[in-house]
Amino acid sequence: MGIVAGLDSSPDFTRIVVCDADTGAVLRQGYAPHPIEGGARPSDVDPQAWLLSLGEAAGGGLLEGVQAIGVSAQQNALIALDAQGNTVRPAVVGADKRTQVAAADLIDALGGREAWAQAVGCVPQAAQPVTKLRWLNKTEPDNALRTADLMQAHDWLVWQLLGRPVRRTTDRGGASGTGYWSAATGGYRTDLVELALGHQVMLPEVIGPSEAAGTTPEGLLISAGTGETMAAAFGLGIGLGDAVVSLGASGSVMAVHPEALVDSSGMITSLADATGLHLPVVTTLNAVRTLRGAAEMLGLNDLESLSELAMKSTPGSHGLVLLPYLEGERTPNLPHTAGTLSGLRRESMKPEHLARAAFEGMLCGLADALDVLRGRGVEVRRVFLLGAAAELPAVQAAAPALFGAQVAVPQPADYAAIGAARQAAWALGTSQGTLDPRTPPMWQGAAAQILEPGDELAVGQAVRQQFVSVREQTYPGAFR
Repeated sequence: MGIVAGLDSSPDFTRIVVCDADTGAVLRQGYAPHPIEGGARPSDVDPQAWLLSLGEAAGGGLLEGVQAIGVSAQQNALIALDAQGNTVRPAVVGADKRTQVAAADLIDALGGREAWAQAVGCVPQAAQPVTKLRWLNKTEPDNALRTADLMQAHDWLVWQLLGRPVRRTTDRGGASGTGYWSAATGGYRTDLVELALGHQVMLPEVIGPSEAAGTTPEGLLISAGTGETMAAAFGLGIGLGDAVVSLGASGSVMAVHPEALVDSSGMITSLADATGLHLPVVTTLNAVRTLRGAAEMLGLNDLESLSELAMKSTPGSHGLVLLPYLEGERTPNLPHTAGTLSGLRRESMKPEHLARAAFEGMLCGLADALDVLRGRGVEVRRVFLLGAAAELPAVQAAAPALFGAQVAVPQPADYAAIGAARQAAWALGTSQGTLDPRTPPMWQGAAAQILEPGDELAVGQAVRQQFVSVREQTYPGAFR
């Protein structure tokens, strides 16, 4: 089939991989940071910065011979366009405190969390485009009135690559994160756009996973594109029975499922994936920030030292249990709580036990999130563990038994860009009649270190029970 490219436009940079369309083998790579001034990541960004870094990353003939391109991009970037297709203001990206009031306003305006969960499978959060529309309406009413068309980052980049055609497209994955498209029904809720922005606008056409958005004048096929989360899942090669646990400052747990999950509590965000299936996601506010706090408390300079110390303790941390709700928590929904350290006895008051309790508390919090999905019938046989902290020995020693599943720690790679390239290969094969539009190309999955619960499973489940008992005692019925 030839060669294809995938580009990932993240909040800070563009990465491009060029792959063999049949096997997925990475042939060449490009990288360029976005030309954004200042040290801190801004909340408002001129989308032209993404195009500039794309051009730089693709320099030196990187795309020579490429037949199709897929685009992955940061999620939740809202690009408001006027009737002529020009940006009304810089793109609103990421999550910041500006939009928190708007999120609460929207939840109330529709009648509460359950009403939103039923409508679009998620409850408005500060980062989501629907919330940013409400913020725009309330704080920049003139810009809100000029807004005639809405896009996200990957939609806009695809549109630019195609030469700004009349037809504007997106995919299920990207649309499912907006807060105004339902993964369950596969349709937009234009009434929610109007509720947020105050009037109706044009929205991009949602095309299928293997469809092409179009072809450039030079004959380069551009696939549908998708959000970074969906592209990374596709690049990893996860399928039914797989879950992905991401260890950032906060944590997230997502799994592949054949149907959309409507969760009246709002703990599950019902996203669509890049293949036609679904990606229910549960997030925790506290993951690696728990470890960093513990390291600081113990006077340690890095997480490697914390891990080394924790390995001197034993499973269960001599009875110490840390409920890691340092920033409040979303799973369970306890927004105004603080962390709790329980089980202090003279023999447990040692640095290594506190270090171990920090790791176990973080992982048990993520196991709670996994159990939210399992409780809704999601099958979890294997857990992909992502993030730098996944390499720590204390994490790898405890995770399989606490999660009750095989754990795979993938080798570092540009999985979002690889997923975008795989989507491009699918669209190319479908257009040539060599691939089934319902079956993606069979690329080799991520190379990973495999960790089994083995004989430690019973011990891990006892540690989990210890954590659950303290949580139930401290916050009775938190998961009801």
